[in-house]
Amino acid sequence: MASSLSTKPFSTDALSAFASLNSDLRSLSPGYLRLSLRPRLPKRLQIQAAGSTYGNHFRVTTYGESHGGGVGCVIDGCPPRIPLSEADMQVDLDRRRPGQSRITTPRKETDTCKIFSGVYEGLTTGTPIHVFVPNTDQRGNDYNEMSLAYRPSHADATYDMKYGVRSVQGGGRSSARETIGRVASGAIAKKILKDFSGTEILAYVSQVHKVVLPEDIIDHDTLMLHQIESNIVRCPDPEYAEKMIAAIDAVRVRGDSIGGVVTCIVRNCPRGLGSPVFDKLEAELAKAVMSLPATKGFQFGSGFAGTFLTGSEHNDEFYIDEHGRTRTRTNRSGGIQGGISNGEIINMRVAFKPTATITKKQHTVTRDKKEIELLARGRHDPCVVPRAVPMVEAVVALVLVDQLMAQYAQCNLFPVNSDLQEPLVPVLESEEVLF
Repeated sequence: MASSLSTKPFSTDALSAFASLNSDLRSLSPGYLRLSLRPRLPKRLQIQAAGSTYGNHFRVTTYGESHGGGVGCVIDGCPPRIPLSEADMQVDLDRRRPGQSRITTPRKETDTCKIFSGVYEGLTTGTPIHVFVPNTDQRGNDYNEMSLAYRPSHADATYDMKYGVRSVQGGGRSSARETIGRVASGAIAKKILKDFSGTEILAYVSQVHKVVLPEDIIDHDTLMLHQIESNIVRCPDPEYAEKMIAAIDAVRVRGDSIGGVVTCIVRNCPRGLGSPVFDKLEAELAKAVMSLPATKGFQFGSGFAGTFLTGSEHNDEFYIDEHGRTRTRTNRSGGIQGGISNGEIINMRVAFKPTATITKKQHTVTRDKKEIELLARGRHDPCVVPRAVPMVEAVVALVLVDQLMAQYAQCNLFPVNSDLQEPLVPVLESEEVLF
């Protein structure tokens, strides 16, 4: 059967005629009237490659650079009438800030945030929320050598390859200071999740270099924030925390660095978050977490260890609990099955590489392609994982609140199938409904 679509090449005569018509119309139009007849690409063919925005419903854009005037974020889509102040964000920003202990970068920043819009008389208005944090302790001269040469395993070279120009001081957008905007917006997302569904997001350090916290030591059902924050490395087990701190101290005094692993759990996550195929919940979590600086690996549920099990060993068998809810006896799926949350604890592990900028001589090349030895300067974390804990919590919260809004919009506008689904909001009696 012959195709109804023409296979003839597009005529160059048509293009010439169009150009001639466009020129004639321009010459006829008066000075105050300008006609534009240039063909426009369909919107679906245009590429949006900014890379600084995440989310569809709860949409966050971060901005700013390490040694610029400041950093921050704009949050669009936040529900209105939520109590919000700078103090709600400052707690997590203080957990993320530099200079908080001897095992973090010595850069001194208070990271004090200021809300510029989107909040009126202590309540969110539903309009974009602008949060700003000034940079106050920049040392641009520390980066003179790095303006000429590339730091090994840093983003210096690839930024030049992509843009042909880069902000040298502090690494610009590749600096971890960019994550201030994520932590601030993530604090708002955590507040929404906690108030709406009692959802808790907790992350902690489970490995520093060769010091590995055994998985069965921490009870994820009872883990509390104060256990994580009880020491400077943010490991909830005191014995292993001391070993991790010692490992960081050992490389810090040598001008070297080490990596580690952050484990993150989510309790009381609503069921039904995530969508089939491309927007599976674990895929969204992986994208968000792996967008953090220095991340090199992501494991979810049983992770790679699951490959050593058979199906009968790995499957999470179902049962009905005392409240009549469908539950699983084990949780090797990590709280997500088929890309959709099932109500069990979500758990994941994120690997962070050793900090790229170290004060040891390394072989590299200059921007004009000369091989040299580089001795980097500046103030950098000997191990990023203690400060990465609130960053991981923040991006996980951003994913979940965006997915929560998507689930409500698609599947909860009309009465749910009560035999199979749970409503996202409790059913109110008529006298409880406010008009």
